[in-house]
Amino acid sequence: MLYHLLYPLHPYWFGFNVFRYITFRTACAALTALLLSLILLPYFIRYFKSAGIGQSIKDYGPITHKNKKGTPNMGGIPVLISIFISTLLWANLTNGFVWTFVVCCILFGLIGFVDDYKKIIQGNGKGLSIKIKLFYQTLVALCLAIILIEKIGLSTKLYVPFFKQFTPDLGILYYIFIIFVIVGASNAVNLTDGLDGLAIGPLAISVSAYLALSYIAGNIKMAEYLQVAYIPGVGEIAVVCGAIVGAGLGFLWYNAYPAEIFMGDVGSLSLGAALGTVAVMVKQECLLLIIGGLFVIETCSVLAQIIYFRFTGGKRILKMAPLHHHFELKGWAEPKIIVRFWIIGIILILAALSTLKLR
Repeated sequence: MLYHLLYPLHPYWFGFNVFRYITFRTACAALTALLLSLILLPYFIRYFKSAGIGQSIKDYGPITHKNKKGTPNMGGIPVLISIFISTLLWANLTNGFVWTFVVCCILFGLIGFVDDYKKIIQGNGKGLSIKIKLFYQTLVALCLAIILIEKIGLSTKLYVPFFKQFTPDLGILYYIFIIFVIVGASNAVNLTDGLDGLAIGPLAISVSAYLALSYIAGNIKMAEYLQVAYIPGVGEIAVVCGAIVGAGLGFLWYNAYPAEIFMGDVGSLSLGAALGTVAVMVKQECLLLIIGGLFVIETCSVLAQIIYFRFTGGKRILKMAPLHHHFELKGWAEPKIIVRFWIIGIILILAALSTLKLR
């Protein structure tokens, strides 16, 4: 909005020319989202406490989580509000990638909200069934795939790390691939969101990596130099990523151990889907396996536990899944698990970015 209001005035005063630069608007979007989340979250925390909207603890969970019962949940709502306002203020609103991102967050946020509503407000403790949740997530992801390919014109070629010449055209199979990436990322972040600050920290760092990648992919000279796909207009996604990082840091201020509020599914499902969608937009979906490697590890730990349990007649490969619960039951303090997982996430992101020159 500010871009459209103020940049056209640059012929009258050169200072308004700064609004043309994505780097300037990205920094402003991050700071705006950070301030908005820091302002909004205390109000939501007080409201959720007074309304009794708090975390329920499962009986089979780690005993150390009993003291988390009643902690305000659904903190993803003020986070999404901060992201949307910041995006509307600083992004180019004629850009199709920006509106696709907004649609993604709204629809996945609604799925998460209904899930939280059933678990917390209705008090059934279960929320949406896995089948229903996956059905709606798949439906939304398919809609996003259609928009990106049919409306925006995103290529169906797949760019593989380490291979600059290997770019297979998946054709119609690319729709299925996009669904897998977006739904997988959404649920992977949701599974990781089990300790105070465990998910939002690596998520903000992962989005920061895609902030850089989107800027590179939208700049023809930088894309050619680093030999990545040049995608006209995708550089504007850097502004959106800046808003996510800013809002995420603001949320982390209150979600850091001991947490004053949790994201809930409304936050984790929508932000995870946003990460997957951005990865698709910049044609670095395969790199998400490394950038979001921490989320992949957590998801694989759950799958390994289920498969091992079924094939061994009830034995467990881990004390509890996801993996962070395994270390809790081994006696690791919660802050130690969180910080060490963050370190692993940072290492994986650095490794992923290094692949840009290993082609």
